Amino acid sequence: MNKAQPKNFVEGPFSYGQEIILDISDLNNLGSGVGRIDNFVVIVPFALTGEKVKARIFRNHKNYSEADLIEVIEASSEREKAFCPLFEKCGGCQYQHLKYEAQLKYKQKQIGDLFERIGGVKIDICPTYPSPKTSGYRSKLTPHYEKPGKDGSMPIGFIMQGRRRTLVDVPHCPIASESINAELIKAREDIQKISHKLKRGGTILLRDCFEGVVQDNNAIVTTRVDDFSFQFGAGDFFQNNPYILPDFINYAIEEAKGSRFLVDAYCGVGLFGLCAAKHFEKVSGVEISSKSIMCANANAKINNVKNCEFMIGSSEEIFKEIKFPASDCSMIIDPPRSGCSTDFLEQLCRYAPKKLVYVSCGPDTQARDIAFLTKNNYKLLKVQPFDMFPQTRHIESIATLELV
Repeated sequence: MNKAQPKNFVEGPFSYGQEIILDISDLNNLGSGVGRIDNFVVIVPFALTGEKVKARIFRNHKNYSEADLIEVIEASSEREKAFCPLFEKCGGCQYQHLKYEAQLKYKQKQIGDLFERIGGVKIDICPTYPSPKTSGYRSKLTPHYEKPGKDGSMPIGFIMQGRRRTLVDVPHCPIASESINAELIKAREDIQKISHKLKRGGTILLRDCFEGVVQDNNAIVTTRVDDFSFQFGAGDFFQNNPYILPDFINYAIEEAKGSRFLVDAYCGVGLFGLCAAKHFEKVSGVEISSKSIMCANANAKINNVKNCEFMIGSSEEIFKEIKFPASDCSMIIDPPRSGCSTDFLEQLCRYAPKKLVYVSCGPDTQARDIAFLTKNNYKLLKVQPFDMFPQTRHIESIATLELV
Protein backbone atom coordinates (compact mmCIF):
# COMPACT_ATOMS: atom_id res chain seq x y z
CA MET A 1 0.00 0.00 0.00
CA ASN A 2 1.22 3.51 -0.81
CA LYS A 3 2.14 5.20 2.48
CA ALA A 4 0.27 8.33 1.44
CA GLN A 5 -2.87 6.37 0.59
CA PRO A 6 -5.86 7.34 2.78
CA LYS A 7 -7.21 4.60 5.04
CA ASN A 8 -10.66 4.84 3.44
CA PHE A 9 -9.39 4.58 -0.14
CA VAL A 10 -11.44 2.06 -2.15
CA GLU A 11 -9.25 -0.22 -4.25
CA GLY A 12 -9.88 -0.57 -7.98
CA PRO A 13 -10.20 0.02 -10.79
CA PHE A 14 -7.25 2.39 -10.23
CA SER A 15 -4.61 2.53 -7.53
CA TYR A 16 -4.17 5.59 -5.34
CA GLY A 17 -2.01 8.19 -7.06
CA GLN A 18 -2.04 6.33 -10.37
CA GLU A 19 -1.39 8.69 -13.28
CA ILE A 20 -3.52 8.22 -16.39
CA ILE A 21 -3.83 9.80 -19.82
CA LEU A 22 -7.42 10.70 -20.54
CA ASP A 23 -9.51 12.18 -23.37
CA ILE A 24 -12.19 14.53 -22.00
CA SER A 25 -15.52 14.05 -23.76
CA ASP A 26 -17.87 16.29 -21.77
CA LEU A 27 -18.42 18.52 -18.73
CA ASN A 28 -20.72 17.44 -15.90
CA ASN A 29 -23.16 19.71 -14.07
CA LEU A 30 -20.46 20.53 -11.48
CA GLY A 31 -18.26 21.96 -14.21
CA SER A 32 -15.71 19.13 -14.16
CA GLY A 33 -14.31 17.27 -17.16
CA VAL A 34 -15.58 13.75 -17.87
CA GLY A 35 -13.51 11.07 -19.58
CA ARG A 36 -13.49 7.28 -19.86
CA ILE A 37 -10.89 4.55 -19.68
CA ASP A 38 -12.16 1.11 -20.72
CA ASN A 39 -15.65 2.61 -20.43
CA PHE A 40 -15.08 3.56 -16.76
CA VAL A 41 -15.82 7.21 -16.00
CA VAL A 42 -13.13 9.49 -14.56
CA ILE A 43 -13.99 13.01 -13.33
CA VAL A 44 -11.26 15.67 -13.62
CA PRO A 45 -11.94 19.21 -12.37
CA PHE A 46 -10.66 22.04 -14.63
CA ALA A 47 -10.31 19.77 -17.69
CA LEU A 48 -12.32 20.80 -20.74
CA THR A 49 -14.19 18.95 -23.47
CA GLY A 50 -11.89 17.88 -26.31
CA GLU A 51 -8.72 17.98 -24.23
CA LYS A 52 -6.18 15.22 -23.66
CA VAL A 53 -4.92 15.42 -20.08
CA LYS A 54 -2.71 13.70 -17.56
CA ALA A 55 -4.53 13.14 -14.29
CA ARG A 56 -3.80 11.52 -10.91
CA ILE A 57 -6.40 9.28 -9.24
CA PHE A 58 -7.33 10.18 -5.66
CA ARG A 59 -10.71 8.46 -5.15
CA ASN A 60 -12.63 5.48 -6.56
CA HIS A 61 -16.40 5.10 -6.40
CA LYS A 62 -18.63 2.26 -7.58
CA ASN A 63 -19.34 3.85 -10.97
CA TYR A 64 -16.61 6.45 -11.40
CA SER A 65 -13.25 7.71 -10.16
CA GLU A 66 -11.98 11.19 -9.33
CA ALA A 67 -8.62 12.56 -10.36
CA ASP A 68 -6.56 15.74 -10.07
CA LEU A 69 -5.50 17.51 -13.25
CA ILE A 70 -1.72 17.23 -13.60
CA GLU A 71 -1.11 18.44 -17.15
CA VAL A 72 -3.07 19.54 -20.21
CA ILE A 73 -1.41 17.65 -23.05
CA GLU A 74 -3.70 18.91 -25.82
CA ALA A 75 -5.65 22.06 -24.92
CA SER A 76 -9.13 22.99 -26.08
CA SER A 77 -9.51 26.08 -28.27
CA GLU A 78 -12.10 27.19 -25.68
CA ARG A 79 -9.50 27.34 -22.88
CA GLU A 80 -8.24 30.72 -21.67
CA LYS A 81 -6.18 32.06 -18.80
CA ALA A 82 -8.11 32.57 -15.57
CA PHE A 83 -8.19 36.17 -14.30
CA CYS A 84 -8.09 35.24 -10.59
CA PRO A 85 -4.78 33.99 -9.12
CA LEU A 86 -6.73 31.75 -6.72
CA PHE A 87 -8.65 29.94 -9.45
CA GLU A 88 -8.38 26.13 -9.09
CA LYS A 89 -7.58 26.61 -5.39
CA CYS A 90 -10.67 28.55 -4.26
CA GLY A 91 -13.87 26.58 -4.81
CA GLY A 92 -16.00 29.61 -5.67
CA CYS A 93 -15.54 29.53 -9.46
CA GLN A 94 -15.42 26.58 -11.83
CA TYR A 95 -15.28 28.18 -15.30
CA GLN A 96 -12.70 30.98 -15.37
CA HIS A 97 -10.53 28.85 -17.67
CA LEU A 98 -13.40 28.59 -20.19
CA LYS A 99 -14.18 31.35 -22.70
CA TYR A 100 -17.42 33.10 -21.83
CA GLU A 101 -19.23 32.12 -25.04
CA ALA A 102 -18.44 28.49 -24.24
CA GLN A 103 -19.69 28.88 -20.67
CA LEU A 104 -23.07 29.94 -22.05
CA LYS A 105 -23.13 26.99 -24.44
CA TYR A 106 -22.31 24.44 -21.75
CA LYS A 107 -24.89 25.82 -19.35
CA GLN A 108 -27.53 25.50 -22.07
CA LYS A 109 -26.46 21.90 -22.65
CA GLN A 110 -26.38 21.19 -18.90
CA ILE A 111 -30.03 22.18 -18.51
CA GLY A 112 -31.08 20.13 -21.53
CA ASP A 113 -29.27 17.06 -20.16
CA LEU A 114 -30.88 17.46 -16.72
CA PHE A 115 -34.38 17.90 -18.16
CA GLU A 116 -34.00 14.76 -20.26
CA ARG A 117 -32.29 12.62 -17.59
CA ILE A 118 -34.25 13.71 -14.49
CA GLY A 119 -37.47 15.08 -15.94
CA GLY A 120 -37.86 12.68 -18.85
CA VAL A 121 -38.54 15.72 -21.02
CA LYS A 122 -36.70 16.30 -24.29
CA ILE A 123 -36.93 19.94 -25.35
CA ASP A 124 -34.69 22.37 -27.22
CA ILE A 125 -33.32 24.72 -24.56
CA CYS A 126 -33.09 28.37 -25.59
CA PRO A 127 -29.56 29.85 -25.84
CA THR A 128 -28.33 31.09 -22.47
CA TYR A 129 -29.00 34.79 -21.92
CA PRO A 130 -25.60 36.39 -21.14
CA SER A 131 -24.77 38.64 -18.21
CA PRO A 132 -23.80 42.20 -19.20
CA LYS A 133 -20.88 41.87 -16.77
CA THR A 134 -18.84 38.69 -16.35
CA SER A 135 -16.71 39.94 -13.44
CA GLY A 136 -17.33 42.49 -10.70
CA TYR A 137 -21.03 41.66 -10.79
CA ARG A 138 -21.80 40.16 -7.37
CA SER A 139 -23.65 42.45 -4.97
CA LYS A 140 -23.34 40.05 -2.04
CA LEU A 141 -20.30 38.21 -0.68
CA THR A 142 -20.12 35.99 2.41
CA PRO A 143 -16.50 35.01 3.19
CA HIS A 144 -16.00 32.60 6.09
CA TYR A 145 -13.39 32.45 8.83
CA GLU A 146 -12.34 30.07 11.58
CA LYS A 147 -10.75 30.72 14.94
CA PRO A 148 -6.95 31.03 14.60
CA GLY A 149 -4.93 27.83 14.32
CA LYS A 150 -2.16 26.93 16.72
CA ASP A 151 0.30 28.65 14.39
CA GLY A 152 -1.80 31.84 14.48
CA SER A 153 -3.06 31.45 10.91
CA MET A 154 -6.65 32.45 10.18
CA PRO A 155 -7.73 32.30 6.55
CA ILE A 156 -10.74 34.43 5.64
CA GLY A 157 -12.36 33.30 2.42
CA PHE A 158 -14.05 30.31 0.82
CA ILE A 159 -13.94 26.53 0.85
CA MET A 160 -10.96 25.08 -1.00
CA GLN A 161 -11.67 23.23 -4.24
CA GLY A 162 -12.23 19.55 -3.53
CA ARG A 163 -12.41 19.97 0.26
CA ARG A 164 -15.33 20.14 2.64
CA ARG A 165 -13.96 22.36 5.40
CA THR A 166 -10.55 23.81 4.52
CA LEU A 167 -10.67 27.54 3.78
CA VAL A 168 -8.67 29.44 1.18
CA ASP A 169 -7.63 32.95 2.19
CA VAL A 170 -9.29 35.36 -0.28
CA PRO A 171 -8.18 39.00 0.15
CA HIS A 172 -9.87 40.02 -3.13
CA CYS A 173 -12.68 38.42 -5.14
CA PRO A 174 -12.78 39.58 -8.78
CA ILE A 175 -16.39 38.50 -9.37
CA ALA A 176 -17.58 40.73 -6.49
CA SER A 177 -18.31 44.43 -6.95
CA GLU A 178 -15.58 47.03 -6.54
CA SER A 179 -17.37 48.41 -3.47
CA ILE A 180 -17.41 45.01 -1.81
CA ASN A 181 -13.72 44.44 -2.47
CA ALA A 182 -12.87 47.85 -1.03
CA GLU A 183 -14.87 47.06 2.13
CA LEU A 184 -13.45 43.53 2.32
CA ILE A 185 -10.03 44.96 3.23
CA LYS A 186 -11.40 46.64 6.38
CA ALA A 187 -13.71 43.72 7.22
CA ARG A 188 -10.74 41.35 7.21
CA GLU A 189 -8.70 43.73 9.38
CA ASP A 190 -11.56 44.02 11.89
CA ILE A 191 -11.82 40.24 12.27
CA GLN A 192 -8.06 39.83 12.57
CA LYS A 193 -7.93 42.44 15.35
CA ILE A 194 -10.25 40.36 17.53
CA SER A 195 -8.97 36.97 16.39
CA HIS A 196 -7.48 36.23 19.83
CA LYS A 197 -10.97 36.45 21.35
CA LEU A 198 -12.68 34.11 18.88
CA LYS A 199 -13.93 30.79 20.21
CA ARG A 200 -15.42 29.70 16.90
CA GLY A 201 -15.55 30.65 13.26
CA GLY A 202 -18.19 32.67 11.45
CA THR A 203 -19.23 34.44 8.27
CA ILE A 204 -18.84 38.04 7.15
CA LEU A 205 -21.73 39.60 5.23
CA LEU A 206 -20.92 42.19 2.57
CA ARG A 207 -24.10 43.43 0.84
CA ASP A 208 -23.65 46.15 -1.78
CA CYS A 209 -26.83 48.25 -1.82
CA PHE A 210 -28.17 51.82 -1.89
CA GLU A 211 -26.97 52.39 1.69
CA GLY A 212 -23.40 51.32 0.83
CA VAL A 213 -21.77 48.00 1.73
CA VAL A 214 -23.73 46.70 4.72
CA GLN A 215 -22.46 44.01 7.10
CA ASP A 216 -25.37 43.79 9.54
CA ASN A 217 -27.49 40.74 8.68
CA ASN A 218 -30.56 42.28 10.32
CA ALA A 219 -30.36 45.68 8.63
CA ILE A 220 -33.10 46.61 6.17
CA VAL A 221 -31.44 47.72 2.95
CA THR A 222 -32.58 49.09 -0.40
CA THR A 223 -31.85 48.32 -4.02
CA ARG A 224 -33.38 49.47 -7.30
CA VAL A 225 -34.55 47.34 -10.21
CA ASP A 226 -35.52 49.50 -13.18
CA ASP A 227 -38.00 52.02 -11.74
CA PHE A 228 -38.74 50.05 -8.57
CA SER A 229 -37.19 50.29 -5.11
CA PHE A 230 -37.04 47.18 -2.93
CA GLN A 231 -36.32 46.90 0.76
CA PHE A 232 -35.20 43.59 2.23
CA GLY A 233 -33.10 42.13 5.01
CA ALA A 234 -29.39 42.47 4.23
CA GLY A 235 -28.77 38.86 5.19
CA ASP A 236 -31.84 37.51 3.38
CA PHE A 237 -32.10 36.21 -0.16
CA PHE A 238 -32.15 38.72 -3.00
CA GLN A 239 -30.73 38.14 -6.48
CA ASN A 240 -27.11 39.29 -6.43
CA ASN A 241 -26.38 40.11 -10.07
CA PRO A 242 -28.09 43.50 -10.54
CA TYR A 243 -26.81 43.83 -14.12
CA ILE A 244 -28.87 40.98 -15.58
CA LEU A 245 -31.74 41.19 -13.08
CA PRO A 246 -34.02 43.64 -14.97
CA ASP A 247 -33.99 41.51 -18.14
CA PHE A 248 -34.48 38.36 -16.04
CA ILE A 249 -37.57 39.78 -14.33
CA ASN A 250 -39.02 41.29 -17.48
CA TYR A 251 -38.70 37.98 -19.31
CA ALA A 252 -40.60 36.14 -16.58
CA ILE A 253 -43.32 38.80 -16.66
CA GLU A 254 -43.67 38.61 -20.44
CA GLU A 255 -44.10 34.84 -20.19
CA ALA A 256 -46.77 35.24 -17.51
CA LYS A 257 -48.81 37.87 -19.36
CA GLY A 258 -52.12 37.02 -21.00
CA SER A 259 -54.24 36.50 -17.88
CA ARG A 260 -56.22 38.98 -15.78
CA PHE A 261 -54.66 37.80 -12.54
CA LEU A 262 -51.23 36.78 -11.28
CA VAL A 263 -50.15 34.69 -8.30
CA ASP A 264 -46.56 35.26 -7.19
CA ALA A 265 -45.72 32.11 -5.20
CA TYR A 266 -42.58 32.06 -3.06
CA CYS A 267 -42.89 35.82 -3.54
CA GLY A 268 -40.16 36.91 -1.12
CA VAL A 269 -40.19 40.71 -0.87
CA GLY A 270 -42.43 41.06 -3.94
CA LEU A 271 -39.84 41.32 -6.70
CA PHE A 272 -41.84 39.67 -9.50
CA GLY A 273 -45.31 40.63 -8.30
CA LEU A 274 -44.65 44.36 -7.97
CA CYS A 275 -42.78 44.63 -11.26
CA ALA A 276 -45.60 42.74 -13.00
CA ALA A 277 -48.54 44.55 -11.38
CA LYS A 278 -49.18 47.02 -14.20
CA HIS A 279 -49.85 44.12 -16.58
CA PHE A 280 -52.53 42.46 -14.43
CA GLU A 281 -55.84 43.43 -12.86
CA LYS A 282 -54.69 42.11 -9.51
CA VAL A 283 -51.66 40.30 -8.08
CA SER A 284 -51.44 38.13 -4.96
CA GLY A 285 -48.11 37.16 -3.48
CA VAL A 286 -47.79 34.17 -1.17
CA GLU A 287 -44.81 33.41 1.09
CA ILE A 288 -44.25 31.45 4.31
CA SER A 289 -41.78 34.00 5.74
CA SER A 290 -43.53 36.70 7.79
CA LYS A 291 -40.46 38.95 7.57
CA SER A 292 -40.51 38.79 3.77
CA ILE A 293 -44.24 39.53 3.68
CA MET A 294 -43.70 42.63 5.84
CA CYS A 295 -41.07 43.85 3.37
CA ALA A 296 -43.29 42.99 0.37
CA ASN A 297 -46.20 45.04 1.72
CA ALA A 298 -43.83 47.90 2.55
CA ASN A 299 -42.42 47.72 -0.98
CA ALA A 300 -45.91 47.95 -2.44
CA LYS A 301 -46.42 51.23 -0.55
CA ILE A 302 -42.96 52.56 -1.46
CA ASN A 303 -43.65 51.97 -5.15
CA ASN A 304 -47.30 53.10 -4.97
CA VAL A 305 -48.55 49.77 -6.32
CA LYS A 306 -52.16 49.39 -5.22
CA ASN A 307 -53.31 46.22 -6.99
CA CYS A 308 -50.92 43.89 -5.14
CA GLU A 309 -51.54 42.02 -1.90
CA PHE A 310 -49.06 39.84 -0.08
CA MET A 311 -50.00 37.20 2.45
CA ILE A 312 -48.47 34.48 4.57
CA GLY A 313 -49.40 31.02 3.36
CA SER A 314 -48.53 27.80 5.13
CA SER A 315 -47.23 24.92 3.06
CA GLU A 316 -50.41 22.96 3.88
CA GLU A 317 -52.86 25.62 2.67
CA ILE A 318 -50.81 27.91 0.49
CA PHE A 319 -53.61 28.70 -1.99
CA LYS A 320 -56.45 28.88 0.53
CA GLU A 321 -56.73 32.67 0.36
CA ILE A 322 -56.33 32.96 -3.42
CA LYS A 323 -59.73 33.93 -4.85
CA PHE A 324 -58.75 34.38 -8.52
CA PRO A 325 -60.45 32.13 -11.10
CA ALA A 326 -57.75 29.68 -12.13
CA SER A 327 -58.91 29.79 -15.75
CA ASP A 328 -57.82 33.44 -16.00
CA CYS A 329 -54.75 33.27 -13.76
CA SER A 330 -51.02 32.98 -14.35
CA MET A 331 -48.57 31.95 -11.66
CA ILE A 332 -44.86 32.70 -11.19
CA ILE A 333 -43.13 30.28 -8.84
CA ASP A 334 -39.57 30.90 -7.63
CA PRO A 335 -38.75 28.22 -5.03
CA PRO A 336 -35.43 27.72 -3.23
CA ARG A 337 -32.72 25.51 -4.72
CA SER A 338 -34.42 22.43 -3.23
CA GLY A 339 -37.42 23.04 -5.50
CA CYS A 340 -41.10 22.60 -4.67
CA SER A 341 -42.46 20.11 -2.16
CA THR A 342 -44.81 17.42 -3.42
CA ASP A 343 -47.51 18.95 -1.22
CA PHE A 344 -47.09 22.32 -2.94
CA LEU A 345 -47.18 20.78 -6.41
CA GLU A 346 -50.32 18.79 -5.62
CA GLN A 347 -52.07 21.95 -4.37
CA LEU A 348 -50.91 23.85 -7.45
CA CYS A 349 -52.31 21.20 -9.77
CA ARG A 350 -55.63 21.18 -7.89
CA TYR A 351 -55.85 24.94 -8.25
CA ALA A 352 -54.78 24.60 -11.92
CA PRO A 353 -53.82 28.11 -13.11
CA LYS A 354 -53.82 28.28 -16.89
CA LYS A 355 -50.16 29.35 -17.13
CA LEU A 356 -47.06 28.64 -15.04
CA VAL A 357 -43.71 30.42 -15.12
CA TYR A 358 -41.23 28.39 -13.07
CA VAL A 359 -38.10 30.33 -12.06
CA SER A 360 -35.27 28.21 -10.68
CA CYS A 361 -31.67 28.37 -9.50
CA GLY A 362 -31.57 24.55 -9.39
CA PRO A 363 -32.27 23.06 -12.83
CA ASP A 364 -32.04 19.54 -11.40
CA THR A 365 -34.93 20.09 -8.98
CA GLN A 366 -36.74 22.17 -11.60
CA ALA A 367 -36.54 19.21 -13.98
CA ARG A 368 -37.86 16.90 -11.25
CA ASP A 369 -40.81 19.22 -10.53
CA ILE A 370 -41.63 19.71 -14.20
CA ALA A 371 -41.77 15.92 -14.59
CA PHE A 372 -44.56 16.01 -11.99
CA LEU A 373 -46.34 18.91 -13.69
CA THR A 374 -46.21 17.38 -17.16
CA LYS A 375 -47.85 14.24 -15.74
CA ASN A 376 -50.60 16.41 -14.27
CA ASN A 377 -52.07 18.29 -17.22
CA TYR A 378 -49.29 20.81 -17.92
CA LYS A 379 -47.33 21.13 -21.14
CA LEU A 380 -43.77 22.50 -21.15
CA LEU A 381 -43.49 25.20 -23.82
CA LYS A 382 -39.96 26.59 -23.45
CA VAL A 383 -36.96 26.85 -21.14
CA GLN A 384 -34.78 29.97 -21.06
CA PRO A 385 -31.47 29.92 -19.11
CA PHE A 386 -30.05 33.15 -17.67
CA ASP A 387 -26.39 33.42 -16.70
CA MET A 388 -26.87 35.00 -13.29
CA PHE A 389 -23.51 33.66 -12.09
CA PRO A 390 -20.73 33.99 -14.72
CA GLN A 391 -17.51 32.03 -14.09
CA THR A 392 -19.40 29.52 -11.92
CA ARG A 393 -21.33 26.34 -12.67
CA HIS A 394 -24.55 27.88 -11.35
CA ILE A 395 -27.36 28.86 -13.69
CA GLU A 396 -30.92 30.21 -13.42
CA SER A 397 -33.61 29.02 -15.78
CA ILE A 398 -37.18 30.05 -16.48
CA ALA A 399 -39.60 27.42 -17.75
CA THR A 400 -43.00 28.27 -19.25
CA LEU A 401 -45.85 25.77 -18.96
CA GLU A 402 -49.56 25.89 -19.83
CA LEU A 403 -52.56 23.88 -18.76
CA VAL A 404 -53.80 21.44 -21.38
